[in-house]
Amino acid sequence: MKRRMGKNGKSESNLKDVVVVAVVDEMEQAREYETLLRLNDIPAIVREQVDPAGNKTGIAILVPEDFLDEAHVVIESQDAYDDFYDFAMDEDEDMDLDADMFDDEI
Repeated sequence: MKRRMGKNGKSESNLKDVVVVAVVDEMEQAREYETLLRLNDIPAIVREQVDPAGNKTGIAILVPEDFLDEAHVVIESQDAYDDFYDFAMDEDEDMDLDADMFDDEI
């Protein structure tokens, strides 16, 4: 599967041979991953996964096999950024900034 340039200047790929790059529980997160991948010129498809009994088991994000490694890097980089941002926000919330902290005790 080769990348080719489409009319809009973005790379395109044959979407016949797709593989799962991630499975999530919520459609909102699946759409965020799809958007993130497409912004990085990686074609992506979102599909609900259903078991043989008809129960929803998750939402899969699929990419062409040629893009799998790149897609993993993009998603993992975004997840690391989100984790860092969440950690930083938790640190700010833990700080108790009352007025006494800034008083000089001279």
